[in-house]
Amino acid sequence: MILPHQQGGWIIILSFVVALALNSLPLPEWADRFRPDWLALALIYWSMALPHRVGIGSAWVLGLISDAARGTLLGQHALALAVVTFMSLKTHRMIRVFPLWQQAISVLMFLVIKQLLVFWINGIIGYPPGDPWYLTPALGGMVFWPWVFVILRDLRRRFRVA
Repeated sequence: MILPHQQGGWIIILSFVVALALNSLPLPEWADRFRPDWLALALIYWSMALPHRVGIGSAWVLGLISDAARGTLLGQHALALAVVTFMSLKTHRMIRVFPLWQQAISVLMFLVIKQLLVFWINGIIGYPPGDPWYLTPALGGMVFWPWVFVILRDLRRRFRVA
């Protein structure tokens, strides 16, 4: 049996590199509160668009890289991103047919669960709770989801990522 050539992997990797860079860019304090988790948004998109190529293993590795870049407990974001990717993989057939505004609400739920998992892990290891703005990055992710979706979809189509 001949396996089809999988092309465009560099686009997927490049989108994850850009997402990691966007997560670490300095922003003013007022804007930093609403900074979406770009890596989670990219993982949600690629796991819905190409579930056979981007999965829980990819989320775990990218989460470990994110933990190392942020200086947090190793595995904290890896676990949260793996759970979000699992949920995305389980619901991708349903969510893909939703209009963008309904997809954004689904993405909001995924990101809230991710934030709560990270919050819970921080509580277990003894970090005090943060400010009351803790869930606002999920709102930022919901607002930016339509643009992330359109940009990554166009890249996937232009470079024929399959």
